[in-house]
Amino acid sequence: MADYRTFTTEDAKRFADEHSTLFGDHSKLHCEEFGDGNLNLVFRVSNDKGTSLIVKQALPYARCVGESWPLTIDRARIEAEVLIKHRKLCPEHTVEVLYHDPVQAAILMEDLDDYRILRAELIAGKQFPHLATQLAAYLAHTLYYTSDFALTGPNKKQQVGRFLNPELCLITEDLFFTDPYCNHERNNVHAEIRSDAQQLWHDEALQADVAQLKVNFLSKPQALLHGDVHSGSIFINDENCKLIDAEFGFYGPIGFDVGSLLGNLLLNYLGHFGLTADADIRQQHQAYLLEQIQTLWQAFATNFQQLMSNECREPSLQNSLYQQRFMQQVFADTLGYAGCELIRRTVGLAHVADLEQISDSATRGQSERKALKLGRELILQRASLANIEQVIALVRYQ
Repeated sequence: MADYRTFTTEDAKRFADEHSTLFGDHSKLHCEEFGDGNLNLVFRVSNDKGTSLIVKQALPYARCVGESWPLTIDRARIEAEVLIKHRKLCPEHTVEVLYHDPVQAAILMEDLDDYRILRAELIAGKQFPHLATQLAAYLAHTLYYTSDFALTGPNKKQQVGRFLNPELCLITEDLFFTDPYCNHERNNVHAEIRSDAQQLWHDEALQADVAQLKVNFLSKPQALLHGDVHSGSIFINDENCKLIDAEFGFYGPIGFDVGSLLGNLLLNYLGHFGLTADADIRQQHQAYLLEQIQTLWQAFATNFQQLMSNECREPSLQNSLYQQRFMQQVFADTLGYAGCELIRRTVGLAHVADLEQISDSATRGQSERKALKLGRELILQRASLANIEQVIALVRYQ
Protein backbone atom coordinates (compact mmCIF):
# COMPACT_ATOMS: atom_id res chain seq x y z
CA MET A 1 0.00 0.00 0.00
CA ALA A 2 2.97 2.30 0.57
CA ASP A 3 3.65 2.53 -3.20
CA TYR A 4 -0.02 2.83 -4.20
CA ARG A 5 -1.18 6.13 -5.65
CA THR A 6 -4.52 7.18 -7.05
CA PHE A 7 -4.31 7.47 -10.83
CA THR A 8 -4.72 10.71 -12.74
CA THR A 9 -5.60 10.65 -16.42
CA GLU A 10 -1.87 10.97 -17.17
CA ASP A 11 -1.11 7.96 -14.97
CA ALA A 12 -3.80 5.91 -16.70
CA LYS A 13 -2.51 6.93 -20.13
CA ARG A 14 1.04 5.90 -19.20
CA PHE A 15 -0.17 2.62 -17.65
CA ALA A 16 -2.05 1.66 -20.81
CA ASP A 17 0.84 2.60 -23.08
CA GLU A 18 3.43 0.70 -21.04
CA HIS A 19 1.46 -2.53 -20.78
CA SER A 20 0.00 -2.90 -24.25
CA THR A 21 1.40 -3.00 -27.77
CA LEU A 22 -1.94 -2.06 -29.35
CA PHE A 23 -1.23 1.64 -29.62
CA GLY A 24 2.08 1.35 -31.48
CA ASP A 25 4.86 3.91 -31.67
CA HIS A 26 4.21 7.62 -32.07
CA SER A 27 0.54 7.36 -31.16
CA LYS A 28 -1.16 10.45 -29.79
CA LEU A 29 -2.99 9.21 -26.73
CA HIS A 30 -6.10 10.70 -25.15
CA CYS A 31 -7.53 9.69 -21.76
CA GLU A 32 -10.88 10.39 -20.14
CA GLU A 33 -12.33 9.26 -16.81
CA PHE A 34 -15.90 8.03 -16.99
CA GLY A 35 -18.41 6.17 -14.87
CA ASP A 36 -19.91 7.13 -11.53
CA GLY A 37 -18.94 4.12 -9.43
CA ASN A 38 -18.11 4.47 -5.76
CA LEU A 39 -15.39 1.85 -5.56
CA ASN A 40 -13.20 2.39 -8.63
CA LEU A 41 -11.72 4.82 -11.10
CA VAL A 42 -12.34 3.91 -14.75
CA PHE A 43 -10.52 5.49 -17.69
CA ARG A 44 -10.72 5.09 -21.45
CA VAL A 45 -7.36 5.52 -23.19
CA SER A 46 -7.48 5.93 -26.97
CA ASN A 47 -5.14 6.90 -29.79
CA ASP A 48 -5.66 8.92 -32.93
CA LYS A 49 -6.26 5.76 -34.98
CA GLY A 50 -9.37 4.70 -33.08
CA THR A 51 -7.78 2.04 -30.85
CA SER A 52 -8.89 2.19 -27.20
CA LEU A 53 -8.43 0.31 -23.92
CA ILE A 54 -9.92 0.54 -20.43
CA VAL A 55 -7.95 1.15 -17.24
CA LYS A 56 -9.74 0.34 -13.98
CA GLN A 57 -8.19 1.12 -10.61
CA ALA A 58 -9.59 0.08 -7.23
CA LEU A 59 -9.89 2.90 -4.71
CA PRO A 60 -8.86 2.20 -1.10
CA TYR A 61 -12.16 3.64 0.17
CA ALA A 62 -15.77 4.15 -0.88
CA ARG A 63 -15.87 7.42 -2.77
CA CYS A 64 -19.43 8.26 -1.64
CA VAL A 65 -18.29 8.24 2.00
CA GLY A 66 -14.58 8.99 1.83
CA GLU A 67 -11.58 7.61 3.66
CA SER A 68 -13.70 6.84 6.73
CA TRP A 69 -14.94 3.73 4.81
CA PRO A 70 -11.68 1.95 3.90
CA LEU A 71 -11.66 -0.96 1.46
CA THR A 72 -9.00 -3.46 0.51
CA ILE A 73 -7.41 -2.91 -2.89
CA ASP A 74 -6.75 -6.67 -3.13
CA ARG A 75 -10.20 -6.84 -4.71
CA ALA A 76 -8.53 -5.72 -7.96
CA ARG A 77 -6.41 -8.89 -7.90
CA ILE A 78 -9.50 -10.98 -7.27
CA GLU A 79 -11.39 -9.28 -10.09
CA ALA A 80 -8.51 -9.73 -12.54
CA GLU A 81 -7.97 -13.38 -11.64
CA VAL A 82 -11.70 -14.22 -11.77
CA LEU A 83 -12.02 -12.63 -15.20
CA ILE A 84 -8.86 -14.32 -16.46
CA LYS A 85 -10.04 -17.71 -15.22
CA HIS A 86 -13.58 -17.21 -16.53
CA ARG A 87 -12.24 -16.11 -19.90
CA LYS A 88 -10.25 -19.34 -20.19
CA LEU A 89 -13.46 -21.25 -19.50
CA CYS A 90 -15.79 -19.08 -21.61
CA PRO A 91 -13.76 -16.72 -23.85
CA GLU A 92 -16.72 -15.64 -25.96
CA HIS A 93 -18.58 -14.01 -23.08
CA THR A 94 -15.90 -12.66 -20.72
CA VAL A 95 -14.08 -9.36 -21.09
CA GLU A 96 -10.35 -9.78 -21.79
CA VAL A 97 -7.88 -8.69 -19.11
CA LEU A 98 -4.58 -7.64 -20.70
CA TYR A 99 -2.56 -6.75 -17.61
CA HIS A 100 -2.92 -6.45 -13.84
CA ASP A 101 -0.70 -4.44 -11.49
CA PRO A 102 -1.21 -5.65 -7.89
CA VAL A 103 0.66 -2.70 -6.36
CA GLN A 104 -1.41 -0.05 -8.10
CA ALA A 105 -4.56 -2.24 -7.97
CA ALA A 106 -5.06 -1.46 -11.65
CA ILE A 107 -6.38 -3.59 -14.50
CA LEU A 108 -5.91 -3.02 -18.23
CA MET A 109 -8.67 -4.59 -20.32
CA GLU A 110 -10.31 -4.52 -23.71
CA ASP A 111 -12.69 -1.67 -24.46
CA LEU A 112 -16.18 -2.92 -25.28
CA ASP A 113 -16.96 0.28 -27.14
CA ASP A 114 -19.14 -1.52 -29.68
CA TYR A 115 -21.28 -2.99 -26.89
CA ARG A 116 -24.00 -1.38 -24.74
CA ILE A 117 -25.01 -1.92 -21.13
CA LEU A 118 -27.76 -4.53 -20.97
CA ARG A 119 -29.81 -2.75 -18.29
CA ALA A 120 -30.21 0.40 -20.40
CA GLU A 121 -31.09 -1.65 -23.47
CA LEU A 122 -33.79 -3.63 -21.65
CA ILE A 123 -35.25 -0.48 -20.12
CA ALA A 124 -35.51 0.94 -23.64
CA GLY A 125 -37.39 -2.19 -24.70
CA LYS A 126 -34.60 -3.64 -26.84
CA GLN A 127 -34.67 -7.39 -27.39
CA PHE A 128 -31.78 -9.77 -28.03
CA PRO A 129 -32.66 -13.34 -29.07
CA HIS A 130 -29.18 -14.58 -28.13
CA LEU A 131 -29.21 -13.18 -24.57
CA ALA A 132 -30.35 -16.18 -22.53
CA THR A 133 -28.46 -18.90 -24.39
CA GLN A 134 -25.15 -17.01 -24.25
CA LEU A 135 -25.48 -16.13 -20.57
CA ALA A 136 -26.49 -19.71 -19.81
CA ALA A 137 -23.32 -20.93 -21.53
CA TYR A 138 -21.20 -18.48 -19.53
CA LEU A 139 -22.78 -19.54 -16.23
CA ALA A 140 -22.63 -23.26 -16.96
CA HIS A 141 -18.98 -23.30 -18.02
CA THR A 142 -17.57 -20.94 -15.40
CA LEU A 143 -19.49 -22.60 -12.57
CA TYR A 144 -19.01 -26.23 -13.62
CA TYR A 145 -15.27 -26.07 -14.30
CA THR A 146 -14.54 -24.42 -10.94
CA SER A 147 -16.63 -26.93 -8.96
CA ASP A 148 -16.00 -30.30 -7.30
CA PHE A 149 -17.17 -32.02 -10.48
CA ALA A 150 -14.12 -30.74 -12.37
CA LEU A 151 -11.43 -30.10 -9.73
CA THR A 152 -9.57 -32.40 -7.37
CA GLY A 153 -10.22 -31.90 -3.67
CA PRO A 154 -6.83 -30.32 -2.89
CA ASN A 155 -6.99 -28.03 -5.93
CA LYS A 156 -10.52 -26.91 -5.08
CA LYS A 157 -9.55 -26.09 -1.48
CA GLN A 158 -6.53 -24.15 -2.70
CA GLN A 159 -8.75 -22.15 -5.05
CA VAL A 160 -11.27 -21.43 -2.29
CA GLY A 161 -8.46 -19.92 -0.22
CA ARG A 162 -7.08 -17.89 -3.11
CA PHE A 163 -10.44 -16.24 -3.73
CA LEU A 164 -11.42 -15.41 -0.18
CA ASN A 165 -13.00 -11.98 -0.48
CA PRO A 166 -14.23 -11.12 3.03
CA GLU A 167 -14.67 -7.36 2.67
CA LEU A 168 -16.74 -7.41 -0.48
CA CYS A 169 -18.63 -10.51 0.64
CA LEU A 170 -19.57 -8.58 3.79
CA ILE A 171 -21.09 -5.87 1.59
CA THR A 172 -23.23 -8.52 -0.11
CA GLU A 173 -24.11 -10.17 3.20
CA ASP A 174 -25.35 -6.87 4.62
CA LEU A 175 -27.07 -5.39 1.58
CA PHE A 176 -28.53 -8.67 0.28
CA PHE A 177 -29.56 -10.59 3.38
CA THR A 178 -29.64 -8.29 6.41
CA ASP A 179 -30.51 -4.63 5.80
CA PRO A 180 -33.71 -5.09 3.73
CA TYR A 181 -35.32 -7.12 6.52
CA CYS A 182 -34.98 -4.50 9.25
CA ASN A 183 -35.37 -0.74 9.58
CA HIS A 184 -31.73 -0.10 8.71
CA GLU A 185 -30.39 3.40 8.09
CA ARG A 186 -28.84 2.28 4.80
CA ASN A 187 -32.21 1.28 3.34
CA ASN A 188 -33.82 3.47 0.69
CA VAL A 189 -37.58 2.98 0.91
CA HIS A 190 -39.93 4.75 -1.47
CA ALA A 191 -42.74 6.49 0.44
CA GLU A 192 -45.41 4.64 -1.57
CA ILE A 193 -44.29 1.27 -0.19
CA ARG A 194 -43.24 2.22 3.34
CA SER A 195 -45.97 0.06 4.90
CA ASP A 196 -44.98 -2.89 2.68
CA ALA A 197 -41.36 -2.58 3.83
CA GLN A 198 -42.49 -2.52 7.45
CA GLN A 199 -44.30 -5.80 6.87
CA LEU A 200 -41.01 -7.33 5.68
CA TRP A 201 -39.31 -6.22 8.89
CA HIS A 202 -41.83 -8.25 10.94
CA ASP A 203 -42.16 -11.28 8.64
CA GLU A 204 -40.53 -14.05 10.70
CA ALA A 205 -41.26 -16.81 8.20
CA LEU A 206 -39.58 -14.89 5.39
CA GLN A 207 -36.65 -13.88 7.59
CA ALA A 208 -36.07 -17.52 8.58
CA ASP A 209 -35.76 -18.55 4.94
CA VAL A 210 -33.52 -15.58 4.13
CA ALA A 211 -31.33 -16.61 7.06
CA GLN A 212 -30.95 -20.06 5.49
CA LEU A 213 -30.01 -18.51 2.15
CA LYS A 214 -27.48 -16.31 3.91
CA VAL A 215 -25.95 -19.31 5.69
CA ASN A 216 -25.63 -21.05 2.33
CA PHE A 217 -23.92 -17.95 0.93
CA LEU A 218 -21.51 -18.00 3.87
CA SER A 219 -20.75 -21.71 3.92
CA LYS A 220 -21.38 -23.36 0.53
CA PRO A 221 -18.25 -22.89 -1.63
CA GLN A 222 -19.54 -24.76 -4.67
CA ALA A 223 -17.87 -22.79 -7.48
CA LEU A 224 -15.97 -19.60 -8.32
CA LEU A 225 -18.73 -17.03 -8.68
CA HIS A 226 -18.67 -13.78 -10.58
CA GLY A 227 -20.50 -12.53 -7.48
CA ASP A 228 -22.32 -9.58 -9.05
CA VAL A 229 -24.17 -10.84 -12.14
CA HIS A 230 -26.72 -8.15 -12.93
CA SER A 231 -27.79 -6.36 -16.07
CA GLY A 232 -25.41 -3.48 -15.33
CA SER A 233 -22.37 -5.78 -15.46
CA ILE A 234 -23.31 -7.28 -18.83
CA PHE A 235 -22.37 -5.61 -22.12
CA ILE A 236 -24.28 -6.62 -25.23
CA ASN A 237 -24.59 -5.98 -28.96
CA ASP A 238 -26.60 -7.60 -31.73
CA GLU A 239 -24.39 -10.70 -31.81
CA ASN A 240 -22.78 -11.19 -28.43
CA CYS A 241 -22.67 -10.36 -24.73
CA LYS A 242 -19.75 -10.15 -22.27
CA LEU A 243 -19.45 -10.03 -18.49
CA ILE A 244 -17.37 -7.38 -16.69
CA ASP A 245 -16.89 -6.24 -13.05
CA ALA A 246 -16.04 -9.43 -11.13
CA GLU A 247 -14.60 -7.76 -8.01
CA PHE A 248 -17.20 -9.49 -5.82
CA GLY A 249 -15.95 -12.89 -7.01
CA PHE A 250 -15.50 -15.71 -4.46
CA TYR A 251 -16.31 -19.38 -3.98
CA GLY A 252 -20.00 -19.63 -3.13
CA PRO A 253 -23.30 -21.33 -4.01
CA ILE A 254 -23.88 -21.85 -7.73
CA GLY A 255 -27.46 -20.62 -7.49
CA PHE A 256 -26.31 -17.17 -6.38
CA ASP A 257 -24.95 -16.14 -9.79
CA VAL A 258 -27.84 -17.73 -11.67
CA GLY A 259 -30.43 -16.27 -9.30
CA SER A 260 -28.95 -12.78 -9.36
CA LEU A 261 -29.30 -12.70 -13.15
CA LEU A 262 -32.79 -14.17 -13.12
CA GLY A 263 -33.80 -11.58 -10.50
CA ASN A 264 -32.59 -8.72 -12.70
CA LEU A 265 -34.60 -9.95 -15.67
CA LEU A 266 -37.64 -10.10 -13.39
CA LEU A 267 -36.98 -6.54 -12.19
CA ASN A 268 -37.07 -5.36 -15.79
CA TYR A 269 -40.29 -7.33 -16.36
CA LEU A 270 -41.95 -5.64 -13.38
CA GLY A 271 -40.49 -2.25 -14.20
CA HIS A 272 -42.18 -2.17 -17.60
CA PHE A 273 -45.59 -1.97 -15.92
CA GLY A 274 -44.54 1.63 -15.30
CA LEU A 275 -41.97 2.21 -18.05
CA THR A 276 -44.14 1.32 -21.07
CA ALA A 277 -47.55 2.93 -21.36
CA ASP A 278 -48.66 1.12 -24.52
CA ALA A 279 -50.20 -2.16 -23.34
CA ASP A 280 -49.45 -4.11 -26.54
CA ILE A 281 -45.80 -3.05 -26.61
CA ARG A 282 -45.45 -3.76 -22.88
CA GLN A 283 -46.98 -7.23 -23.14
CA GLN A 284 -44.80 -8.11 -26.10
CA HIS A 285 -41.62 -7.08 -24.26
CA GLN A 286 -42.66 -8.85 -21.08
CA ALA A 287 -43.40 -12.01 -23.09
CA TYR A 288 -39.86 -11.76 -24.50
CA LEU A 289 -38.43 -11.46 -20.96
CA LEU A 290 -40.36 -14.49 -19.72
CA GLU A 291 -39.13 -16.46 -22.72
CA GLN A 292 -35.55 -15.44 -21.92
CA ILE A 293 -35.97 -16.38 -18.25
CA GLN A 294 -37.29 -19.80 -19.20
CA THR A 295 -34.52 -20.35 -21.75
CA LEU A 296 -31.86 -19.13 -19.32
CA TRP A 297 -32.65 -21.79 -16.76
CA GLN A 298 -33.32 -24.57 -19.26
CA ALA A 299 -30.13 -23.93 -21.24
CA PHE A 300 -28.05 -23.56 -18.08
CA ALA A 301 -29.42 -26.77 -16.59
CA THR A 302 -28.95 -28.69 -19.85
CA ASN A 303 -25.36 -27.49 -20.26
CA PHE A 304 -24.47 -28.19 -16.65
CA GLN A 305 -26.10 -31.65 -16.69
CA GLN A 306 -24.25 -32.59 -19.88
CA LEU A 307 -20.96 -31.55 -18.32
CA MET A 308 -21.71 -33.59 -15.20
CA SER A 309 -22.62 -36.63 -17.28
CA ASN A 310 -19.65 -36.46 -19.66
CA GLU A 311 -16.77 -34.85 -17.76
CA CYS A 312 -17.14 -35.47 -14.03
CA ARG A 313 -13.75 -36.43 -12.56
CA GLU A 314 -14.95 -37.56 -9.13
CA PRO A 315 -16.36 -41.13 -9.21
CA SER A 316 -18.75 -40.64 -6.29
CA LEU A 317 -20.31 -37.61 -8.01
CA GLN A 318 -20.99 -39.52 -11.22
CA ASN A 319 -24.13 -41.04 -9.70
CA SER A 320 -27.05 -39.90 -11.87
CA LEU A 321 -29.52 -39.74 -8.98
CA TYR A 322 -27.15 -37.53 -7.01
CA GLN A 323 -26.69 -35.26 -10.04
CA GLN A 324 -30.47 -34.96 -10.39
CA ARG A 325 -30.80 -34.00 -6.72
CA PHE A 326 -27.92 -31.56 -7.06
CA MET A 327 -29.60 -29.70 -9.93
CA GLN A 328 -32.88 -29.52 -8.04
CA GLN A 329 -31.06 -27.93 -5.11
CA VAL A 330 -29.35 -25.46 -7.44
CA PHE A 331 -32.78 -24.59 -8.85
CA ALA A 332 -34.18 -23.95 -5.37
CA ASP A 333 -31.16 -21.80 -4.49
CA THR A 334 -31.55 -19.90 -7.76
CA LEU A 335 -35.15 -19.01 -6.96
CA GLY A 336 -34.27 -18.00 -3.41
CA TYR A 337 -31.47 -15.69 -4.45
CA ALA A 338 -33.61 -14.25 -7.26
CA GLY A 339 -36.21 -13.40 -4.62
CA CYS A 340 -33.57 -11.75 -2.44
CA GLU A 341 -32.43 -9.68 -5.44
CA LEU A 342 -35.97 -8.45 -6.06
CA ILE A 343 -36.42 -7.38 -2.45
CA ARG A 344 -33.03 -5.78 -1.88
CA ARG A 345 -33.23 -3.76 -5.11
CA THR A 346 -36.62 -2.42 -3.98
CA VAL A 347 -36.10 -1.45 -0.33
CA GLY A 348 -32.33 -1.75 0.20
CA LEU A 349 -29.49 0.67 -0.47
CA ALA A 350 -28.79 -0.10 -4.14
CA HIS A 351 -31.83 0.39 -6.35
CA VAL A 352 -32.08 -0.23 -10.10
CA ALA A 353 -33.08 2.10 -12.91
CA ASP A 354 -35.71 -0.44 -14.06
CA LEU A 355 -37.84 0.81 -11.14
CA GLU A 356 -36.26 4.20 -10.43
CA GLN A 357 -37.02 5.52 -13.92
CA ILE A 358 -40.78 5.08 -13.51
CA SER A 359 -41.85 8.72 -13.42
CA ASP A 360 -45.25 8.40 -11.78
CA SER A 361 -44.89 7.80 -8.05
CA ALA A 362 -48.03 5.72 -7.63
CA THR A 363 -47.23 3.55 -10.66
CA ARG A 364 -43.70 3.04 -9.41
CA GLY A 365 -45.12 2.00 -6.07
CA GLN A 366 -47.27 -0.62 -7.79
CA SER A 367 -44.26 -2.11 -9.58
CA GLU A 368 -42.20 -2.08 -6.38
CA ARG A 369 -45.03 -3.75 -4.49
CA LYS A 370 -45.14 -6.47 -7.14
CA ALA A 371 -41.38 -6.94 -6.75
CA LEU A 372 -41.66 -7.40 -2.99
CA LYS A 373 -44.56 -9.82 -3.34
CA LEU A 374 -42.86 -11.91 -6.04
CA GLY A 375 -39.55 -11.87 -4.15
CA ARG A 376 -41.25 -13.18 -1.03
CA GLU A 377 -43.05 -15.94 -2.93
CA LEU A 378 -39.89 -17.09 -4.71
CA ILE A 379 -38.04 -17.33 -1.40
CA LEU A 380 -40.79 -19.15 0.48
CA GLN A 381 -41.79 -21.45 -2.38
CA ARG A 382 -38.32 -22.20 -3.71
CA ALA A 383 -38.37 -25.84 -2.55
CA SER A 384 -41.87 -26.57 -3.83
CA LEU A 385 -41.59 -25.02 -7.30
CA ALA A 386 -40.58 -28.03 -9.39
CA ASN A 387 -39.65 -26.40 -12.69
CA ILE A 388 -39.20 -23.08 -14.47
CA GLU A 389 -42.66 -23.32 -16.05
CA GLN A 390 -44.21 -23.09 -12.59
CA VAL A 391 -42.06 -20.03 -11.91
CA ILE A 392 -43.25 -18.38 -15.13
CA ALA A 393 -46.85 -19.07 -14.12
CA LEU A 394 -46.19 -17.45 -10.74
CA VAL A 395 -44.74 -14.37 -12.41
CA ARG A 396 -47.71 -14.02 -14.75
CA TYR A 397 -50.05 -13.69 -11.75
CA GLN A 398 -48.28 -10.58 -10.48
